Amino acid sequence: MALLAGPAAAQQADIDLSGLPELGTPDWLSDAITRPHANVASDASVPEITVLPLDTIQLDAVGLLPATITGLPRGLWGNSDIETLARLMRGQPVQGLPAMQAFTEVLALAELDPPRDAPPEGSDLFVARLDMLLDRGALDPAQALMERAGPTQPDLFRRWFDVSLLTDHSDRACATMNANPDIAPTFPARIFCLARGGDWSAAALSLGTGEALGRITEDEGDLIARFLDPELFEDEPPLPPDPTLTPLEFQMRMAIAQRPDMTGLPLAFLYADLSPLAGWRAQLDAAERLTRSGAIAPQEWIAIYTSQSPSASGSIWDRVAAVQALDAALLAGDPVETSRRLPPAWAAMQEAGLEVAFADIYGERLLRMPLVGEAGILARRVGLLSPIYEQVAQSAVAQDETERFALAIARGLPPEATNSPLDRAIAAAFARDLPPHRYSLFLEDDRLGEALLRAALVLARGGTESDVDDLTDALALFRVAGLEDVARRTALQLYLLRV
Repeated sequence: MALLAGPAAAQQADIDLSGLPELGTPDWLSDAITRPHANVASDASVPEITVLPLDTIQLDAVGLLPATITGLPRGLWGNSDIETLARLMRGQPVQGLPAMQAFTEVLALAELDPPRDAPPEGSDLFVARLDMLLDRGALDPAQALMERAGPTQPDLFRRWFDVSLLTDHSDRACATMNANPDIAPTFPARIFCLARGGDWSAAALSLGTGEALGRITEDEGDLIARFLDPELFEDEPPLPPDPTLTPLEFQMRMAIAQRPDMTGLPLAFLYADLSPLAGWRAQLDAAERLTRSGAIAPQEWIAIYTSQSPSASGSIWDRVAAVQALDAALLAGDPVETSRRLPPAWAAMQEAGLEVAFADIYGERLLRMPLVGEAGILARRVGLLSPIYEQVAQSAVAQDETERFALAIARGLPPEATNSPLDRAIAAAFARDLPPHRYSLFLEDDRLGEALLRAALVLARGGTESDVDDLTDALALFRVAGLEDVARRTALQLYLLRV
């Protein structure tokens, strides 16, 4: 802390919370369950104190990644206000600097002690962690997190039900709903599950009842009727596009072979397009978008990219062809052909915003290839954006000013700053004597996790939209907190992705 003392440290990192999402639910979730009388008191007596068993799960403490993997202290949330943490978690961008996307996902999945003022039964922080993952389309980790916690509470079950629909586990979702007496399905959800279970007559009866009671809108009724008996509507025009689809409506449209246009739909819906049944073009589009958001691993993206040979040209097909040509050259062990194929493949990845995913896949393979000249410099740049950046730095000799700056960052040394404001901001964060920064008061008040979320918002926007002093402070915080690898990868991405 002595390093952080000083006049500049007295200023807190005041991220404007007015621009962050209010507490609530994503507007694309299905209205799958209902509790129509939950807000009506049954008597006027004073409620009794709730006593929880010793083995009750504390939702805010549930995670998938233990401290031995994350390296984060268990008491990361400390004294922070729960609502502030939840809004900061929901406010993390869907797409941003890859290092920050990865770090905030680790925060969402980490096993951490609840904030000190968290109620024993859990708070909105756990749901906010889920919503951040769902908004990015990271359905698998979100589903695993909910199943670790047990999706018995209505707000958790609603999300788990929708994720199950989007990951093609509808039967399991319906079986769980039917087996849980505490979950009251809405009419559309009940009808869907009755039909999935083969009870078509009961589903049709529920449709009529729901419409008579006003629990099913006209548009919902039209979709459900087609879902229950599509042959009756063979001569009818298809349903009009609906940009506000829920996962339940999405599944019904898919079942009647009226696949919605994915353009503009939330990323969570794209998971359905990762299946080979969706067609290769749809797979490619979904893989690119979900990789940019950090929802799927680069290995899953490249597996789709190299699964077939492009039969057309232009746009995404040119990117696929460029990467496949490089991949073939690397497999053949041909340095001349690799040198020829690397620049167009890199340009294609810059166009798609997939440079870091590309580096994760090809950084080490390029390092093993004896490339010289411009191809060698480009291969080292790719390597510096990959997880083996430190290994690249240890074996490389800088060939120009850009490399010299990047290699210093990769080694954790203070680089020589240029006239660029961004370069000076990064260099200041890697100075031998760390400068005072505005997050000191958060650390003194035991609010490290909140400080990291605020800093992540600054860094995720990248160097073009953030004040350079803010960048220095945010990078310095990660270094002081012992997250040196995150700081270096973030700085390398800030620097190399703009040059």
